[in-house]
Amino acid sequence: MLLNSKNIHILKKEGKEILLVGTAHVSKDSAREVKELIEQEKPDSVCVELCSARYNSINNRNKWKNMDIITIIKQKKALLLLVNLILSSFQKRLARQLGINPGQEMIQAISSAKEVNAHLVLADRDIQVTFTRVWKKLSLWGKMRILFMLIFSMFAKEKISEEEIERLKSEDILTAALSELARSFPRLKSTLIDERDQYLAEKIKLAPGNKVIAIVGAGHVPGIKKEIDKEHDLTALNKIPPTSNYLKVLVWGIPLAIIAIITSTFTYSTPAGFNQITQWFLWNGSLSALGALIAMAHPLSILTAFAAAPFSSLNPLLAAGWFAGIVEALIRRPRVEDFEQLGDIVTLKDFFHNRVTKILLVVALANLGSMAGTFIGGAKVIQLFINTINP
Repeated sequence: MLLNSKNIHILKKEGKEILLVGTAHVSKDSAREVKELIEQEKPDSVCVELCSARYNSINNRNKWKNMDIITIIKQKKALLLLVNLILSSFQKRLARQLGINPGQEMIQAISSAKEVNAHLVLADRDIQVTFTRVWKKLSLWGKMRILFMLIFSMFAKEKISEEEIERLKSEDILTAALSELARSFPRLKSTLIDERDQYLAEKIKLAPGNKVIAIVGAGHVPGIKKEIDKEHDLTALNKIPPTSNYLKVLVWGIPLAIIAIITSTFTYSTPAGFNQITQWFLWNGSLSALGALIAMAHPLSILTAFAAAPFSSLNPLLAAGWFAGIVEALIRRPRVEDFEQLGDIVTLKDFFHNRVTKILLVVALANLGSMAGTFIGGAKVIQLFINTINP
């Protein structure tokens, strides 16, 4: 009998029967099991581990055609889009290696829910909310670390090890990536892992009807079973916390301190002050330009990164990568086929060959270089100030 499957967990909650199905996203049998279960049980609701954005990406294959890359940069969403594409490429690479169709069990659940006239519930929290909540909790150094991790994960080996495959048989791609992030940043585990389980559990409980089938990655099952009997505030879980006053002071304090130190140095020695300005410009500009160069940007985009970084580093509302990315987009305008092929990005080579992803890389790597330049250039400014007042 299908209900005896080890992947199906029967939960009772206030007169409601919940069939929690832990799927293996790299298993060819998961989609078949989902189809058979929904057809057999004919539930009132089917919950899927998708948010509206991921659902739309499944149902609207042409969504990329309507994208305006310059608007995305101006809205500060370039990094988020790049992260989503990195995760998607990893999933497709895994699928190609195993000869499977990624996310097939979710597609099957959507289709089967329609066939039995069940209410479809998108039970997952928007990944943008998760990343934004994480971003707000990170220190300036933490943000720099996480940027390096995300960008340079693209340069990792393309062949996926047997050990990774076995782990992914019980974890979906997104959960696996967030779990890895939580191991590097333990204090973020509650936001990356626990909150998502809480959100899924609450949405499943609130699904209409007396019989509910919930399709989730097997890695979520223990957390959902733990949280299902607790009450969770979905509004609070979706809320974007304000930037802490400490971080605001730090973000604005660093550039103000740099300006104050350089100004003070001029009162002691004009040549030393000009030396500070030179060091600041060279380190900021050179490292930001180096990031754009690594992204294989156009020479004018590289020059833009070099010119913008020393000034944008003194203004937290600006970023050198935005300017370099916009210049790159204007010079090498993405073609229709570039947008159409975004859903097919798999390898590192694809990221550099597609004009849209290349622009995103220019933004991200130029910003990384500028951040590094701020730390090194700032240290040089302080060192020169100390040497000037203590000759």
